[in-house]
Order: sequence, then structure tokens, then C-alpha cells
Amino acid sequence: MWKSVIGTAAIAASAVAGFAQAPKVTIPPVDRSILHVQVILDHLGFGPGVLDGRGGQSLVAALKGFQESRGLPITGKADARTLGALYQYRATRPVAAVTLTREILAGPYVNPLPKDYALQAKLPSIGYRTPMEKLGEMFHTTPAVLIALNSPDTRLKVGNRIVVPNALPTSRDYDPKLRGDWRQTLAMLNVDANQPTADHVVVDKSDAVLRVLDKNDKLIAQFSATMGSSKDPLPIGTWKINGADYNPKFHYNPDLFWDAKKDDDPAMLPPGPNGPVGVVWIDLSKEHYGIHGTPNPETIGRAESHGCIRLTNWDAARLSMMIKPGTKAVFKP
Repeated sequence: MWKSVIGTAAIAASAVAGFAQAPKVTIPPVDRSILHVQVILDHLGFGPGVLDGRGGQSLVAALKGFQESRGLPITGKADARTLGALYQYRATRPVAAVTLTREILAGPYVNPLPKDYALQAKLPSIGYRTPMEKLGEMFHTTPAVLIALNSPDTRLKVGNRIVVPNALPTSRDYDPKLRGDWRQTLAMLNVDANQPTADHVVVDKSDAVLRVLDKNDKLIAQFSATMGSSKDPLPIGTWKINGADYNPKFHYNPDLFWDAKKDDDPAMLPPGPNGPVGVVWIDLSKEHYGIHGTPNPETIGRAESHGCIRLTNWDAARLSMMIKPGTKAVFKP
């Protein structure tokens, strides 16, 4: 029987053993100089993907976006001119110390999380598996990085302090017109309340990024993205954003999935960050297509999708604050 562990009960059951509960894997050290660059880019809206203190294609893309926005040579490297432009933001430190609270450690948690959609449909929510997984997403990173910044012996206990990548926002003063549960999700994901306004977005498959531009066609934000596959190609063309569904349920229709099992039945999955579309669905005028979050942030820019555009949950949530119904979305090869 699949059970979800609710609220503070999960703290005793899942968190008291602390970081040592994470899978036994080799934990590479975190290069804090690289992490500092990632953290600043993340704060500026040029999402480098997971904050892990390591290089990679997502960081290269984020640097290119930042360089374009500042009129710098587009090298994708943290070269001297780019570091000079980033220097003014140095007060945003690479890590922060956070005191664990009941709210931070609260569930609901679902562990184990069934892969079968029919079983997921029976759950009250598709939440995080463990407090470690939740903490990773809260601070735009992974459990492995949290272990590297702390210790396998660190205990997740109310009142304890841990070191995290500094994804903390400058403001959580969200629009009071937004649903209360969505404001809670934004706060949990450390999404800043202050976001620029998009005139249009461009999904560029060649660079595996989603670009946000203002009315003067100036790049104001950019996020690494996964889009399309050989069986479900990205629908090239110009579309419009219809609106956003926050903490959405997901209607699984096997007829729309080329890899569905023959005996799969349609199912309505409950909301949750580990659901197929994560915490938000941004609906497009192209039927059955949208921009959405993901339960696997480490795969963004690397894995294929079923034609839609996937972002990390925190980037998808941030994007939802930049757009409105009618915002143009251009998809390029």
C-alpha cells in the first residue's frame, strides 16, 4: 500500500537520520568560485540549472545569456570581462546558513513513489520523497551538493543550521491576488517576488534554452530547457500563452504518449512537485503543448521530452510570474 507521510510526522521518520540517509554515492567537492558565478546568474534571471559548483552546458548557456544582455563578447566562459560585469553583484554570496524549521522540514512526503500512473492517481499528492529531496529543490540544487557543503553526519532537525547554495530571494511579497497555495509554493522554491515583465518568449532548440525578451527585443531572462524529441518534435512556429495552471493536476492520456503501455488507462494525477509537469503548467495555443516544471531538475537540457518545454520547477515558477495570457511564444529549430 502506498502511503504519504504528512507534515511533522515525516520529520521524525525521515529526517532525523539526516544526510546519512542519502544514497551512498561519490560526492564531488563543490567549487565555490563556480558556485558563486552560478548563484549570481540565478539571482539575475539567467538560470544555470542546478546550483552545484560545477561547469557544464547549462552554465555555458547562462553565461552566454548574461553576456548578451550586457553587450559582452558571447564566449560562454567566465572570462575577465564577464567576471568584471559580475563583480558588482559579489555581495550575493555563494552559500548561506539556514536554520531548519518545522515549515522547512514539513511534508507531505511520498516514499516510495510509484512509477505507475494508475498508482500515482490514488495518492493525495505527488510530493517529495524525502526532506533531502525537498531541501535540494528549495535551494536549486541536489542532495549530493547539500552533503558536500555539510556532512553526511548532519542531522535534519528543527533548530539545526545547514549550509546551502544561496538561492534565497530578496522578496517574498507576492501578489495577494495569487492563490494562497501558489504563494506558498513560490516561497518554498525561493522564487523572488520581483520579476521582469515579458513581451515575448523564444524557445531556441539549438541552444536548449527559453529566452525572455522585453518589448525592445532585449534579453531580460533565460532558462535552460528540455524540448521535444525525435518522436515528439518541438512545434516550430509562433504561438500564444493562454495562461498558467498552478500546482496542477495532470490528465494522463496514453493516446498522447508514444511510449505508453498498451494496457494503460487514462488517469487524473494529483498535484505535487514530483508530478509529470511539476508545480506549474503554462498552456500554449498549440493544443496539448505547454511549458512546465519537472520532477527531475538535473535532467534539464539533457533528456528528451514529449514535445513540451520542461524547465526546473523553480524556473517554471519564475517564468509564470513574467508572462500573462496573450504573451507570444516563438519556437525556433
